[in-house]
Amino acid sequence: MQKNIKNIENDDNILLEDLEKRNEEFAVKLFNLRKAPCCHLPNKNEVEIFVEELLMLMFPHFSEKNFKSPSDIEAVLSFLEKKLCHIIDPLREHLEDSPQELAELFFSHLPDIHDKLILDAESIAQNDPAAKNVDEVILTYPGFFAIAVYRIAHVFNNLSIPLFPRVLTEYAHRQTGIDIHPAAVIGNSFCIDHGTGIVIGETTIIGNSVKIYQGVTLGALSVKKKLSNAKRHPTIEDNVIIYSNATILGGNTVIGHDSIVGGNVWLTSGILPFSVVYHQSDVKLFNTKENETINFII
Repeated sequence: MQKNIKNIENDDNILLEDLEKRNEEFAVKLFNLRKAPCCHLPNKNEVEIFVEELLMLMFPHFSEKNFKSPSDIEAVLSFLEKKLCHIIDPLREHLEDSPQELAELFFSHLPDIHDKLILDAESIAQNDPAAKNVDEVILTYPGFFAIAVYRIAHVFNNLSIPLFPRVLTEYAHRQTGIDIHPAAVIGNSFCIDHGTGIVIGETTIIGNSVKIYQGVTLGALSVKKKLSNAKRHPTIEDNVIIYSNATILGGNTVIGHDSIVGGNVWLTSGILPFSVVYHQSDVKLFNTKENETINFII
């Protein structure tokens, strides 16, 4: 009996030594990872705080802060520009221009971003009977928030800043359930109603005055990696309405202007302008008075 207890103690000591060795090796591995190029990334929390502060400055709906004069706003703009320069500095080796030049370029686009967002908010307010006014849209609509973050991220994408735009749009995705790739091209007066579950792929092109409901997917027919540089997602022309849960796939798929795509429609080829496409359900009527049993097999 004493011998067995001694063996157990020895086994425990061996296990303890193995565990300590594994922990040491793991610690060395994690330490070395922090020297790798992948660690030269923008800080995710700083990126999210930056876009929140930017939106709070552009729209008083998101902030209770009051400014005494335009010069106070200029000071905040200058502060945010320096903050942006700091956030993208870890990406310096991958940038076409210096962080300072890129920060200046981004803020030169800010008035245009603001103008486009006002058009988006007005479009949502005009198209949604439940919206009382533009202020309600800006303050409460997840669709507007997702569009706002997308428009900011799209400028960063056009400035060829890696990773930063995706961090922004995935933040909006997490907050709203609306997934818009920052490289997608979206025209003016874009309206998202409800919005949950919308997916807009990387090479999607959307024209002006387009309205999209919840659950819509503008996706690719193939997810093969070799097609990463190809036009994989559809083109939606001006004045199109796409109702809930419609799926439109393929880079050659063009939805002609002034068309209506109904709910639950599945499209992998284009349609002409002024078209109406709808899903027709197969409805069967049963006489329940005759006690017919309906069995659903799932």
